[in-house]
Order: sequence, then C-alpha cells, then structure tokens
Amino acid sequence: MKRIFAGALLSLLCASAVFAQEKIIAVSGRLVESGSKEPVVQATVQLLSLPDSAYAAGIASNNQGYFTLPRVKAGKYVLKISYIGYQTKLMALQLSASEREKQVGIISVDPDAVLLKEAVVTAEAPQVTMREDTVEFNSTAFRTHEGAMLEELVKKLPGAEIDSEGNVTINGKEIKKIMVEGKEFFGGDVKTGLKNLPANMIEKLKTYDKKSDLARITGIDDGEEETVLDLKVKKGMNQGWFGNADVAVGTERRYSSNLMLNRFVDHSQFSLIASANNVNDQGFSGGGGGPRFRNNNGLTAKKTIGVNFATETEKLDMGGSARYNYSDRDAVSRSYSERFLQQRNAYSNSNGSNRNKSNDFNAEFRIEWKPDTLTNLIFHPEFSYGDTNNGSLSQSGSFNGDPFNYVPDPNAYLDLDHLAGIVDPLKDIRVNASNQRSLSEGKNLSANATLQFNRRLSSNGRNITFRARGGYGDTENESYLASLTHYYQLKSMVDVGQDSLLFRRQYIHTPTQNHNYSLQLTYSEPIARGTFLQFSYQFQYRNNWSDRRTYDLNRFNTWIPGDPLPIGIESNYVDSLSKKATYRYYNHETMAGLRFVRSNTQLNVGLSLQPQNSRLDYKMGAVDTVVKRSVVNFSPNVELRIRFSNTSQLRFTYRGRASQPSMENLIPNPDNSNPLNIRMGNPGLKPSFTHQIRGFYNTYQPEQQRGFMSHINFSVLQNSISSVTRYNYENGGLITRPENVNGNWNAFAMVGFNTALKDKRFTINSFSRGNYNHTVSYLYSELTKDNDRNRSTQLTLAENLSGSFRNDWFEFSLNGSLEYTSERNRLRPTNNQQPYTYGYGCSTNITLPWNMSLSTNIMNNVRRGYRDASMNRNEVVWNAQIAQSFLKGNAATVTFELYDILRQQTNISRSLSADLRSVSEYNGITSYGMIRFTYQLNLFGSKEARSKMQERNPWSRGGFRPGGERRSGNPHRF
Repeated sequence: MKRIFAGALLSLLCASAVFAQEKIIAVSGRLVESGSKEPVVQATVQLLSLPDSAYAAGIASNNQGYFTLPRVKAGKYVLKISYIGYQTKLMALQLSASEREKQVGIISVDPDAVLLKEAVVTAEAPQVTMREDTVEFNSTAFRTHEGAMLEELVKKLPGAEIDSEGNVTINGKEIKKIMVEGKEFFGGDVKTGLKNLPANMIEKLKTYDKKSDLARITGIDDGEEETVLDLKVKKGMNQGWFGNADVAVGTERRYSSNLMLNRFVDHSQFSLIASANNVNDQGFSGGGGGPRFRNNNGLTAKKTIGVNFATETEKLDMGGSARYNYSDRDAVSRSYSERFLQQRNAYSNSNGSNRNKSNDFNAEFRIEWKPDTLTNLIFHPEFSYGDTNNGSLSQSGSFNGDPFNYVPDPNAYLDLDHLAGIVDPLKDIRVNASNQRSLSEGKNLSANATLQFNRRLSSNGRNITFRARGGYGDTENESYLASLTHYYQLKSMVDVGQDSLLFRRQYIHTPTQNHNYSLQLTYSEPIARGTFLQFSYQFQYRNNWSDRRTYDLNRFNTWIPGDPLPIGIESNYVDSLSKKATYRYYNHETMAGLRFVRSNTQLNVGLSLQPQNSRLDYKMGAVDTVVKRSVVNFSPNVELRIRFSNTSQLRFTYRGRASQPSMENLIPNPDNSNPLNIRMGNPGLKPSFTHQIRGFYNTYQPEQQRGFMSHINFSVLQNSISSVTRYNYENGGLITRPENVNGNWNAFAMVGFNTALKDKRFTINSFSRGNYNHTVSYLYSELTKDNDRNRSTQLTLAENLSGSFRNDWFEFSLNGSLEYTSERNRLRPTNNQQPYTYGYGCSTNITLPWNMSLSTNIMNNVRRGYRDASMNRNEVVWNAQIAQSFLKGNAATVTFELYDILRQQTNISRSLSADLRSVSEYNGITSYGMIRFTYQLNLFGSKEARSKMQERNPWSRGGFRPGGERRSGNPHRF
C-alpha cells in the first residue's frame, strides 16, 4: 500500500511539473467607447488562433470594461471584440513564450452608426436586466417626481425595501455601500447617498456582490463580500458641472433645503453636498408595492455638508471624502407593555422625553497604485471625531394588574411629585414607580488605516500579498443622573430604607480607549491549469480599556450640571457601582484553500483555524478578578459558481463561523448599576457556531425583457446565547443571565419575476418571499422557579405584485401585496395567532403641457388577525404634488407638495411575542404641505447632458405634440 501511495504521489508531482513547463500566456485589457470613454460592459472578447481562426479562448468584459482571457499557448492569434451596437474590432496578436502576460491596454470601440439608426424603437427601455450576479435597473423605467432624490427611486425598484432607519434591502440582501461609476460615494455611506443624490442624474442602478480588495486582487475569498448599489450617471454628464439646489418651507414649521454639485470629467469625479431639514428626511413616497406602516418617531433636524472626490489614471486610482453632520432629535414617547409570566402577568407604563444633539466629522482617503502590471499597493486611512449632548426625562411604573382597568390613562399617574398631592387610584396594584432625569456629554475620536501590498510572481496566478491594519479609539463620557424610585410591595427594607424610597444622585465619568492591529500574509500557488492552492496567515491583537467611575452627589445639593465638580467629590466614590475592565485579545488565523477556475465554473474550498487567547482584568465593587480563555475556532467555506451564459448563472456558498461570548458574560457576579435590571454572567457559556448556506440563480431574456431570479438562505445556530430572565414580584425588577440553547434555525427563500408584455409599454413585476424561524428561548419566571424552555415558530409568506403602463407623457401603476404570518408557541398556545397584512394602491405621473407635471399616489394598508384588537387597523396614506418648470431649459421648478392628505398615518408601533406585548406612541408630524423651489445646476454641462436632465418633459424632446405625430423613443440596445 505504501508503494502504491508513493507511486501515485510521484506521478502526480511529475504531471504537475510537466504541466508547469507549458508556456501559458494571459491576455488582458480594457474596452471603452471611442467617444465618451465609458466602459463597454459585457462585450464578447474572443481569441482566435491562426491560420484557421479556431476558437482558443473567450470571455465577456466586466462592469468596468476590463477583461482577462483564459491562458493560452504561445503563437499567432486574432483578438476579436464584438457587441451589438458597436463595430466589430479585430487585432493581430503575437504571443511569445517569453511573455507570461500580454497587456493590450485600453481598446476603443466605435459605435455602429448604421446599426444604431436601425435600432430606433418605440418600446420603452426594460425595467430590469441581469448579467451574471449583477441585477441592473433602468432608471427611466421608474419615474419620480421633480426634484426627487435617490431614495424615492430606490423605493420603486422591484424587490427593494427601505426601513425606518434608512437601511436598504434589495432582493433579500442588505445594501452595504453606494457607489457612483464604480467609486465609493462618501465612503459608500448608504444614507448619505439616498438623501443627497438627485434621481434625475442616474441612468442605471446595478446591485452586485463586491469582493474585498484582498479577494479582488488575489482571488482568495476572505468572506468580506459586500452587496453594493452602483450608480451609472447619464451619458453626457461627465463633461462639466451639474447638480440641483432646492429650498422649501411648509406648514407645521417644516423646512428643507438641499444642494448637490457635481463635476464628472472623464475619469475624475467631484461632488459637494449640503442639506438642512426638519422633516425627518421624509421623502415623497411614490408608489411602491406593499403595505407600509411607517414609524416617524420624534422630530429630527439635520444639517450636513461634505465633499467627495475620485480620480483614476492608468496607474493610479484615488479618492476620498470629508463630511460634517449635525443632528438635533426631540422625541416624546408614551408606552405600555404586558409581560406573560407563570404566576400572573406584569404590566408597565412609561413616559419619556429626550433631546439628543450630536456633531460629527468624518474623513477617509483611498489610493491604489499600480506601478507596473505585477505590483499593486492600496492605502486606506480613515478618521472621525464627534461629540454628543443628551438630556432625558423619564417616568415609569410597574403594576401587578392591568392599570387600564382602573383609569383610562395610567400614564397620567407616573409623576411622583404629582402623586404626592392626590389620592392614587392605582395604589393597590403598584409594584414600583421611578422618575429619572439625566444629562450627558460625550466625545469620541477614532483613526484607522489599512495598507495592502500585492506582487504577482508569475503570469499563471502565483502571487503574494501583505496586509496591515491598525486602529485607535478614544471616548470620554460624562453624565449626571438623578432618580427617585418608590417600592410599594417590598418586604425587606434593608437596602432601600424604611420608607421604601431609593434616591440616587450621581455623577458618572467613563473614559474608554482601544487600539488594535493585524498583520496578514497570503500566498497563491498554481498547481495545474486553472487550479490554485492558497494559504494565508494573520495575527490580530486588540486592547480595550474602560473605567466607569461613579460618585454620589447626595450631599452636594447645590451643584448644578455644567459647573466645575464640587471639591471633595473623590471621597464619595461608589465602588459598588464603578467598574474597571481591560480586555486583551490575541488571535492567530491560518487558512488553506483550493481554487478551481474554468471557463464557466469556479469552485473555492477552504478551511481556517483560529487559536485565540483572551484576558480580562475586571474590578467592580468587591469583585477583583482575572478571566482567561484559550480556544481554537475553525471556519470552513465552500463557494461554487456556474455560468450558463452572460445573463444566467447559479451560485452556491457555505460558510461556518464560530463566535465567542463576551468576557464579561463569563463573570458570575451581578452588575446592579440599574437596580431594576440586574445583569449576571455565566462562566459555563460555550462558544456559538453558525452554519449558513446560500443559493442564488438568475436568468434574463433580452428579447422579451423578461427576468427571473431566486435566492435561498438557510442558517443554523449551535449553542446560541439566549437570556434567562427572572421577575421579582416585590420590586418589579429583572435579573438576567445568559444561557446557551440549541434548536435555533432560519430558512428564507425569494423569487423575483419581471416581464414586459407584447406591447412593451406594459410591464408586470412579481416578488414572492417566504421565511420560517424556529426559535428556542426561555420564558420569564419568578425568582424561586426555574425558567421553562419555550419553542416558537413563525412562518411568513408574502407576495408583492405590480403592473404599470408608461409612455412619453403618462405613467400609471397598480400595486398590491399580501403578507401572511403563522405564529405558534409551545408553552403559550393562547398567544398563537395568524395575522395578515395586505395593501393596495396606485400611483401616477403625468407630464402636462406648459411644462407642468402632476404626481400622486395613494395606498391603503390593512392589518387583520392580531389578538390585540388595537393592532387590527387600516391606514390610507395619500400624497400628491404638482410642479411647474420655467426659465431657459426648464432649469427652475416650483413644486407644491402635500403629505398624508387624509391624516391617517400614525406614530404608534406595536409588537407581540411569546413573552411580551408592547405599544409605543411618539410625537411627530406626518401631515403637512410644502412649497419648494428647485434649480437645476446643469447649465455648465454639455448640451447632451442638459437634454438628459430635461427628458421627463416630452414636449422638449419630441414626444407627443399637441396636434402632431408621435416620434419614436430614444434608441437603446438590447
């Protein structure tokens, strides 16, 4: 057996050696249009051998026009470039054995003028196209109102959702960055792009998974892939200045103003943004499929100013941004909740008032230098500084009976000062009442940098990469806290005094510092044609230090927050409420992988081992301890891509990831800084491990403008960390301890379909999704009882269906959706429910004569099937606007906007789970009107750019003319 194994190994090594002797040459370059210099995407690049012109290799150019052909032997070839709408280009190539790589540079492709003339059609451009893992949306197929920002355009995209926090999800994948022409816009910040980029500057939107710099250059998958939204600017706007400026005033003291100025010239970009508003960045919600019960919590005023730039040459690619943000949020809330306990339910009500102000400045810079074809250097530093000033007032109370059975408004009986002078109707059911006032100021500074160097050692894929990262953070927070807590049913008065009152007046100072660095070395070795072994080693170090110092101010009654600290405050240091912690983390990660690359298939298989050592020095009150942990994590990963054509592919990934509980969760001693929410650790916690499987398939038929995509995701979490919570009936407080549980898993699937009908002006979009959650957790229990392990399941099925008609001057859309949920609870079957939510509505955009336009949308959102009857409600939201353009080139527009005309949108949010039912209501303004003046700053651009910016007005571009004939639409290629 040993001889057989040795012979096989020797044969394999000899075969690899013989294969390594073959002369293999890689041909690469970039395709651009001859006039605009824009990249030619998905053009067919073929290498034909001479003299018989036999096919030797082929590939399609990527989103930036680059291509690298599979390796071929030395010899004479013809490079053939072809694409519909362009003249076919032929280039003779002589590939020598001494060349391991042939760079053909930038190749200009000429448009086929005859073909373009013949391709003029009256059909509308397709809404959605797909190329490999890229989904592309045509902006002209989703009309928005005059002056709309990117957010309003994204809301109309099939499969797109924007939540109340501004997070964007498209086809079930969260967008992590926004890019313009392949360059990060303000560091890729999604919210900045949504709120500041005008919709009328965008020609196409592409979403795809962007590899990290390491994976992009080396081919080694490091798992740092991000889903991005890449915007293509309308043709002709890269020749000068363009942008928008608007100012608006409205009822309810609302105001808004925005400035966006851009200069795109060839491969250089410059953008200036500035904005100020107090409308919570609420845009004109145009159309969109699906019910939206929006939460407009609080009133927020924001001010922003920033600059962004990017430039690219053959060897140098650099860009960066700097931005200042100011935010002032005023939120007033009322809430009540019901906890489902074993003995009896517990109830709590609260009032809150918060005023939070913040200033922050961020700057980042990125440079990528390619001194030659074999070397790549990337440097990316980041810097941020901010300060916060927050103030809050809160009133809360806990009850052992439903207070709404005693008084119509229990929240009116939460002020302890007010209760002192009246007969309390809730006295018999009170458990506690707490009034608290706090003020805090904070400052934070952070700096991070990444340096990456890559050197290709041969043309057949051998390369080595070194990457170094470092970061520093410094935060300081000062807070003042005054609280009065009254315990009504406490049997023991040892800790709180005979009057059952606990009064705290504290000053808390918390400085925090952290620094980290990592060093990584990766190597890729070709072992056969299209087959590579990949190795990586990385060392990481982190150090976090914090010191929370708490001082008792009860004897300093005359001290006012903002004054210098009183003399002698050090003697009032409260050791039991103060905490010092120093955390040190060391990680050695070794990764080995195998990569197979074929013309239509890619396979990556890898495994990483991560020996970790951690140390926590912890001191709080009488606890002074050192916790050490040494573990070995492992992370397997598999990725398979099969490309059936340029518009159809299948992708499959599996990733396993281990994660450790925080070190403080391992300390069993209680943290009682909040007497009503005491937290304890658990030294027996085990690490968690996540298995995640993803699949993605898409296909597109250009002739029918028909696309199909599907996405599945399945994840299982072993030893997930849940919370065991015990409820104290005497004081209404909680004691929480982390605990491992098993049985948590999730499955998600979605199918998207879009098509144009025979008359291409009609389109239909369907987006179906299903989600199943299997959750294991612990129910709340009393102090003397064990927690019961509960199992709950939730199945959600949803369908969004929309259809639209669109011509040169009129667009009309119908939208409908249905979402059904089945909730099952093993230990609380009385909480089982099958709620469903549906919505239907329509939207229209009409371009009228005399440079006038009308936009309106109405949506009826309906909830049914909830056990809580207050959640079963209707909400009809109707918005409308009318716009009038004037001045030369329709550069100026006056718009009258109305939001929530029927005044049915509310700021009430409700949630229901196996353990808790809660309702919260916030202040906010949802119904108001505004008048807006917008000026298009595009007069310095090219004539073509100006016509593109005006294309929403058909009378200015040859559409329908009163009493005239219809002209065909703009030419486009399929």
